[in-house]
Formats: sequence, C-alpha cells, structure tokens
Amino acid sequence: MNKKLSVKGLVLTGLIAALYVVFTLPFGQIAFGPIQVRIAEVLTLLPFFTPWAIPGVTIGCLLSNLLFSTIWDAVFGTLATLIAAYLTYKSKHLLVAPVWPILLNGLIIGTMLTFMILGSFEWGAWLTMMLEVAASEFVICFAIGVPFMRMIRHYKLEKYLNV
Repeated sequence: MNKKLSVKGLVLTGLIAALYVVFTLPFGQIAFGPIQVRIAEVLTLLPFFTPWAIPGVTIGCLLSNLLFSTIWDAVFGTLATLIAAYLTYKSKHLLVAPVWPILLNGLIIGTMLTFMILGSFEWGAWLTMMLEVAASEFVICFAIGVPFMRMIRHYKLEKYLNV
C-alpha cells in the first residue's frame, strides 16, 4: 500500500466493506454460529490481489458483526478477519491464500463459540466448534473463493483492484 492515501484506494476499501455487509445480510442467522453460510467470506480472498482489501473486509466484518451478532463476535471475528486478510495478502500462491481465513476463523471463532455456548473450555466441544467453523469456511473459500479468484485472473480484473 502506498504511504499516501489514494481516493481510489479508499473508495475500493469502502466498496469492499459495503459488499461484505450486503453479502452477509440476506443469510441472517445462518451466517453466524458453528456452521456458517457467510458468502461474504469470499471477499476475504481479495487481499491476495490488493492491500486495500485488508481494511475493506475488516470493516465489513466489524459492521456485519455489530449489526447482526454479538459484541464478542465483533471483537474476535474482526480480529480473525484482520489477521487472515493480512496473511492472505502476504500469500504467494492462489491456493495458499484461502488457508488463512479457514485456519484463523476455525481457531478464533471456534474458541469464542465454545466459551459463549458452554461458559467454559472443554476440549471435545472446542474441537467440534473449531472443525465446524473451519469446514464452513473451507466450503466458502475453496468451493466459491478459488473459482472467484481464478475468474479475476482469467478476465484480468486484477488491474481494477490495483489502485
């Protein structure tokens, strides 16, 4: 990212954040919990193409969680998204990029849900929650996200993300 803030970069960040919220909205409560259908998570792969997507998906996740979930999800979900977005940006291979949202959401959200639901830590419940969240994220990131990334490359849309 340039040291100077560019108007195009800020607009791209805002657009990604808005799309994240809009893609979360129609799925209501199935976008939250151990098994999540959060189509917006496809956007967490955009940092592979541009650093401007890091604040975009982070802000979008924060707004979605504040609007539709709990304060805990707003804190920990946003943290997971921020770290995953940064690591996705640093990824050098298209098939490595989706691994970060899967691992971090599985670990962080799985842990958060274990404490929220049980009120304490239990290994079996934690592993179950972690695997459910990671499996949901895997479906979104690999079944939808990787073809989405390949489409961006195939149609040379990366140029519109590099501002």
